[in-house]
Amino acid sequence: MSEKFMPVLVGVGQVTEKEVSLEGSSVLDLIEQAVYQAVDDAGISRKQLADLDTLAIVRSFRESTRNTPESIAGRIGASRARQWLMPTGGNGPQYLVNRFSEAIANGECQFALFAGAEAMATSRKIVKETGEQPPWSEPASGDPEYLVPDSSMTTDHEQQHGILTPSWVYAMHENALRHHLGRSVDDHQIELGRIFSTFTEVAAQSPHAWYPIARSPEEIAYPSDSNRMVSWPYTKYMNAMNQINQSAALLLTSVDYARKLGISEDRFVYLHGCSDTKEKFVSERPSYFQSDAMRVMAERVFEGPLAMEDMNYIDFYSCFPVAVEFACQAFGVDTDDPRGLTVTGGLPFHGGAGNNYVMNSIAAMVEKVRADRGSYGLVTANGGYFSKHAAGIYSTNPVEGEWSRTHPSEYQSEIDDVPDAPFTETPEGDASVETYTVVYGRDNAPGQGFVIGRLGDVDDPEATRFLSVVSANPSELEAMTREDMVGAKGSVTQFEGVNTFKLA
Repeated sequence: MSEKFMPVLVGVGQVTEKEVSLEGSSVLDLIEQAVYQAVDDAGISRKQLADLDTLAIVRSFRESTRNTPESIAGRIGASRARQWLMPTGGNGPQYLVNRFSEAIANGECQFALFAGAEAMATSRKIVKETGEQPPWSEPASGDPEYLVPDSSMTTDHEQQHGILTPSWVYAMHENALRHHLGRSVDDHQIELGRIFSTFTEVAAQSPHAWYPIARSPEEIAYPSDSNRMVSWPYTKYMNAMNQINQSAALLLTSVDYARKLGISEDRFVYLHGCSDTKEKFVSERPSYFQSDAMRVMAERVFEGPLAMEDMNYIDFYSCFPVAVEFACQAFGVDTDDPRGLTVTGGLPFHGGAGNNYVMNSIAAMVEKVRADRGSYGLVTANGGYFSKHAAGIYSTNPVEGEWSRTHPSEYQSEIDDVPDAPFTETPEGDASVETYTVVYGRDNAPGQGFVIGRLGDVDDPEATRFLSVVSANPSELEAMTREDMVGAKGSVTQFEGVNTFKLA
């Protein structure tokens, strides 16, 4: 394949600003710093950013200015670049690498920059101490243009019944998985702590981690004064941490253009496989103990000569433990795989810049495979409620032959064509629990429960599914966390548009 059409990553940058002050860096400041680190990493000059033809920014949880791509382009002298905003979803950074690698291979793009950031730690401090919003807005000529539509990942009915806060939704998938595996509540809890304890060991060695602290499985698994229960079975240490100041940036170009820019070949990292998938809405999914979209993503990323056993390094998306467990299912690896499951440290420990965490994962993987030339590294990304997925394989080894990407539209039907579970928004009568969670307040007391159930027997695949809140007092909610309630009998009724489940 002509070097003109061979995509290659040439520069990565990461910034973690741990000192939190009223004068701290804004989101735009952090992005700019990460961009210049990527420039330095590539060994080019800042003025060469004027040659960018593509600039894509991953959307922050709360955009601090009207048009972030335009502001960044103006700051770095890249106003001639086509500017995009990537919408909500942690799959965004890997999706950008996949999509624009294809654009380079097709001759539609020559030199691209991807970046994103959050400054939520500083933002919170400003609001708390001054009562004002951060003064980070900059003038803009108009609103940003989204690369893909920023569509909702839930329905109104789902939001009304607990499919809203990510920790609640992932916890319901976690409890379904525990039941599917046949584990006791206690055994599963310590297993979650063990999995994430290995992530803390990586974070403890990372110069970019927000919490570079190794923790034992017990510290993570069980509630304490510093580790309250959030949504059972998840403690605080099992939840993605976005109250941070972090950013990351990547430079992608072709081998030919990299040589014209004077970039040394020891900077080159190639994308050897990639895939992107979308999952059904939560209420439509066939089951909650696995992800069809992750399974298809795992199959499609290895369409070339490589296989999972060829991967020297792994970085599975890790917003909550079940995201890692589902990835292990999809890729056929054990949760105690000797290669480890992260090179970044995980969202609860490295910290995650909202939708942009995987930009750090990719940067960390680039550094890994550069240091171990000829090795291969797999990165996965996940957005929403297991809603959107992406994967990529990285190596300093050049891609043999032509670079190609099977467009996601060619295999998305493998997920879409799986029959939906029967579902009703207006359930009534005898029912059983398909999965559930109990949500705790900051006082570490249970405050609310949510049940996804079936009318009749949960083991009947034809039984109609429903979503509901739980009618129970705090002691009853607490009791639901001490034993497996999947399959438990009860009844469901609707009042003023809200479904309520009560245990028998």
